[in-house]
Amino acid sequence: MRTVQKRILVTGGAGFLGSHLCDRLCAQGHDVLCVDNYFTGRKANIAQLLHESNFEAMRHDVTHPLFVEVDEIYNLACPASPIHYQFDPVQTTKTSVIGAINMLGLAKRVKAKICKLDVRGVRRPDPAPQPESYRGNVNPIGPRACYDEGKSFASPSAARKK
Repeated sequence: MRTVQKRILVTGGAGFLGSHLCDRLCAQGHDVLCVDNYFTGRKANIAQLLHESNFEAMRHDVTHPLFVEVDEIYNLACPASPIHYQFDPVQTTKTSVIGAINMLGLAKRVKAKICKLDVRGVRRPDPAPQPESYRGNVNPIGPRACYDEGKSFASPSAARKK
């Protein structure tokens, strides 16, 4: 059985996780559009894909609307390392919040499936494992706040709780 080729957008596609996802999707035969502003992503992470006919790289910041035609969206855009996300906390928050709004708008416009990946640092949660009803333990004025609050705002579970 052969899978249907899709046009797939990966935001943050030149980052560590995004580049591996691009590798896998290209290997499966999908057309992949990698979007990254290269703040933390690196061209070296996707260099092996640049010669592939089913891969395209675009420099773009997800805080600005993107007008492309795609079937699926994987939204990984946001610096995940404290060194990077604390460099510009406002931009980090905007990337999570406005980036999610822009990608949801794109998904709605083109009727694409969207997957918002939420990668957070390792913590010892209480309780563990966490039930879906767990609202978290985030310091809204601490050094991680720009990342944690932005991710919380943009997460699907946050939308369900409102």
